[in-house]
Amino acid sequence: MRRGVSLRKSYAALFSLCALALAGILLYAVSQRPAIDSRDYAVLVSSDDGRPLAEFYRERRYFIPLQEIPGPVRQAFIAIEDRRFYSHHGFDVKGIIRALSRNISRRAIVEGGSTITQQLAKMILEEPERNFSRKLREMVVTAQLEWHYTKDEILEMYLNFAFFGERTYGIEAAARTYFDKTSGELSIAEAALLAALQKAPNNYSPLRDPRRAEARRQVVLGEMLSMGFISPDEYREPLSAPLPKKTYFQRRFGAPYFIGHLRQGLERVYGDALYTGGFHLSSTIDQEMQQQAESVVSRGVREIEMRAGKGVQAALVALDLKTGAIRAMVGGTDFGASQFNRATMAMRQPGSAFKPFVYMTALEEGMSYDDRVLDSPVAIPDPEKGGLWTPRNSNWEYYGYVSLKTAISLSLNAATVRLAQDIGFEKVRDTAVRFGIRADLPPRPSLALGACDVTLLDLTASYIVFATGRRITPHSYTTITDRRGNVVERISPLSHEVLSPELVDKIKVLLRAVVESGTGGRALAVNRKVYGKTGTTDDYSDAWFVGFDDRLAVGVWVGRDDHTAIGPGESGSSAALPLWVDFMKKADSTPSHREKRSG
Repeated sequence: MRRGVSLRKSYAALFSLCALALAGILLYAVSQRPAIDSRDYAVLVSSDDGRPLAEFYRERRYFIPLQEIPGPVRQAFIAIEDRRFYSHHGFDVKGIIRALSRNISRRAIVEGGSTITQQLAKMILEEPERNFSRKLREMVVTAQLEWHYTKDEILEMYLNFAFFGERTYGIEAAARTYFDKTSGELSIAEAALLAALQKAPNNYSPLRDPRRAEARRQVVLGEMLSMGFISPDEYREPLSAPLPKKTYFQRRFGAPYFIGHLRQGLERVYGDALYTGGFHLSSTIDQEMQQQAESVVSRGVREIEMRAGKGVQAALVALDLKTGAIRAMVGGTDFGASQFNRATMAMRQPGSAFKPFVYMTALEEGMSYDDRVLDSPVAIPDPEKGGLWTPRNSNWEYYGYVSLKTAISLSLNAATVRLAQDIGFEKVRDTAVRFGIRADLPPRPSLALGACDVTLLDLTASYIVFATGRRITPHSYTTITDRRGNVVERISPLSHEVLSPELVDKIKVLLRAVVESGTGGRALAVNRKVYGKTGTTDDYSDAWFVGFDDRLAVGVWVGRDDHTAIGPGESGSSAALPLWVDFMKKADSTPSHREKRSG
């Protein structure tokens, strides 16, 4: 007898220990905060004046705080999805019994028993299988949500996470997709329709089955009426409201090459966090200037193709001299046909647009722009290819001893190579690197004539040093805020002095001579003082003009993707410079540029 009592006590103790252990495990599980920050949100990009510019995303969802969602919108979802939302603790036993009773009486599934919190838990888990393990995890997450968050926070998450069909997630995206308005502008009828979609977005879509959508909307309105959320008049009026017949799915995507460049850089820094933070970026793009750049490239390439045949491409970059901000970027003629960004990704030979590094090095070595250099045929041993390298002037004419100003203005190859040889090809290479050229630059003799591969963005940025004496890294945005408005990152342009003011003045004399009396003469059409340098490769496969005024550094490249010739005589001055001039004329007329210049 005593043995039986002792055994029962042992079992009771073991059961108690197991119960305590299970309770501890459950308490620990519930006390853990659920992982809710993995939702994707659209990344919104605005121009430098705050206007919407573009958006990109993996899931089309926009975060909207609960306080910005009107009461009737919230009430529509509560009425149809979870009448006792504010009174239960995640699991609504009364609701389950009521739903079961109604389903039995109607002999159909007309009402579900899961709460808004449970539905949110399902969204968080994102597991398609339905088994006991999944159901248990769902219950745990539901308890975690109720433990850690207020009812308003749960409702806010639910409305921002929910799927509404048509590749649309969250109430804000749904309002834009179905009604072309914000969630704050939704009417009672529109709110009821969106709430109706939650049962089965595809089955109750007004675009796929209007009759079912209308009937389900009527159910939602009836539930809102029965709960006192709307009056009888407010119930009757929406019953005849028209249903949407199309979606308003229009992704904002201005400045597509720029946005692609921006997105790639952000993905390298933030990874998946870029899409889960609900980021809003203030970009550096000037919308008017960007539109002018796109127009100039499109029109300019058409004119070149009339002379040289189809297949010509062009790129343009405009940078703010003071900050390095990218004000305009065009990476090709048709983003839809080719997303390859020729402003940032194409490695092309700059030709004579590289020569300012030679002359800048000479100035740093103590020479003056009036000093003379011999322009005559030259032969230099080529250590890589062997034999002699014999560069020639473009017109086969040689001018004997000429000043540095004349040599650069006429873009004399022989004189430039002799000058680079005298000061050292390594020093020329070092100057280009110091000014911001990031490509590999072997210090061979042909480097003096731009026989190297660079990007348009790097070369244009390096000309900021010629204009200001300071090297600054180009940037594409100024601030990033998250979905709550908190500042995630703020760009403070970093620059450092590379040239003294005296050297800046000297190189500007040389680059102005290119415009006033040399290969850049077309730039005189710009109604202000500008500076720059043309560039052309031997076979006319690349044409460049890079220059600046008192506010912008602008670079233009023209060529073909397959590196074949643009066409006979299509040099930097005839192919690239006209686009540059056209842009600079139009840029000066944009309100923002006018204000900056006058300031």
